[in-house]
Amino acid sequence: MKVAKQLQHFIAGEFIASEKTFKNISPVDGTLIADVCEADAATVDAAVKAAQAALKGPWGKMGVQERAAVLHKIADGIQARFEDFVAAEVADTGRPLQQARTLDIARGIANFRTFADLAKTANTDLFQSDTADGAGALNYTVRKPLGVVGIISPWNLPLLLFTWKVAPALACGNTVVAKPSEESPSSATLLAEVMRDAGVPPGVFNLIHGFGGNSAGEFLTKHPGIDALTFTGESKTGSTIMKAVADGMKEVSFELGGKNAAVVFADADFDAAVAGVMRSSFTNSGQVCLCSERVYVERAIFPRFVAVLKEKTEALKVGYPDEANVDMGPLISHGHRDKVLSYYKLAEQEGATVVTGGAVPIFGDIRDAGAYVQPTIWTGLPDHARCVTEEIFGPVCHVAPFDSEEEVIARVNDSDYGLACALWTTNLARAHRVAPKIDAGLVWVNTWYLRDLRTPFGGVKQSGLGREGGRYSLDFYSEVVNICIKL
Repeated sequence: MKVAKQLQHFIAGEFIASEKTFKNISPVDGTLIADVCEADAATVDAAVKAAQAALKGPWGKMGVQERAAVLHKIADGIQARFEDFVAAEVADTGRPLQQARTLDIARGIANFRTFADLAKTANTDLFQSDTADGAGALNYTVRKPLGVVGIISPWNLPLLLFTWKVAPALACGNTVVAKPSEESPSSATLLAEVMRDAGVPPGVFNLIHGFGGNSAGEFLTKHPGIDALTFTGESKTGSTIMKAVADGMKEVSFELGGKNAAVVFADADFDAAVAGVMRSSFTNSGQVCLCSERVYVERAIFPRFVAVLKEKTEALKVGYPDEANVDMGPLISHGHRDKVLSYYKLAEQEGATVVTGGAVPIFGDIRDAGAYVQPTIWTGLPDHARCVTEEIFGPVCHVAPFDSEEEVIARVNDSDYGLACALWTTNLARAHRVAPKIDAGLVWVNTWYLRDLRTPFGGVKQSGLGREGGRYSLDFYSEVVNICIKL
């Protein structure tokens, strides 16, 4: 019998095992990928203390240019082990190889390079003010590290979202204690190896594995030595974390759930809109916080749009990550599949018309032990139906007709969430008119998932708190101090 490898914590520059472990299971075929060490309170405490000590060591004495050079060296290390990272991401998530190569790992590298360069060129404020004696004063700001930053990242885009937080935190001179999702620990462990090999001082980057409640996540959020915490994941978990850190008045940044909309006007480039909605609904098996689960199509093109979307969806190839031209892999786990399938069942109970999908694919091979579901389209549900209001996080969308701008804006905004929206129209005036009226942190026009890392990212309502990206990340991961000098 093949013995799986063990994924360990990384604390103070060393890999550390713990007695308690849990299993990392392949969503492709249900086989064991690795045994993963689970951090207890003492392990988390050791990681926080290592991070605190590192702030007083060489890392705390480095200037911005030197830190930026270290971040570029980390990016070089990921690039040198590119295929190792691809294999780790694919093993944990079952996503298609092509996606891991072109999106996930490339973006991880870009995160380190981008925030290194932003930190080098970031400006601060300077104001000259008058005083009663006529001599004047200078008021200027400087950025200082917050201290020890706790990072909790999700499983859906493991390396991409993990480095999205680690890179700016380090660029600003902080040290980190980071916990990846228990569902996708492999690429974060590889990153620890890259950190060590790149010469990152011990204690600057610390990695702990485990779960949320009564495990690594809870121990991290409640630790008094954590100065700030950033989290991406479910809205309910974000609320729990906010309550946990409230007494300590810690800085927090949350990117939470979404029930995102796509709006297709009759004047849209029809083929581009269909392709865009396909991509925004089914990329990564619908497991992207920015995916479109609510699709509103202007009534004049609604029947044709649904018919073509059905045809294109049924042509999607679901299969092994390394299959040629594969479009979709499995969901992250059997537990998550059970959740998605419960919504498939609920939709029918609520009266949905199942346009296509709604079940589990049958392969007749070991993939039947995996966590696959069919890409699914519904129509016919009212806006208050649970399947239209609750985040499902699977390869599914509900398509509904609309008749006017005012109507669709109201329906899009009638949601507890507000992360992203995609508008499809060739009318430039309409795009400029409608986009600012959408209650979301990000609105795309005639595209989806196009990101410039210099721009802000985050949600409103239950989709999050705060903004990261570009100078917004530098502001969050820094303490801004105002200095006033009398001349």
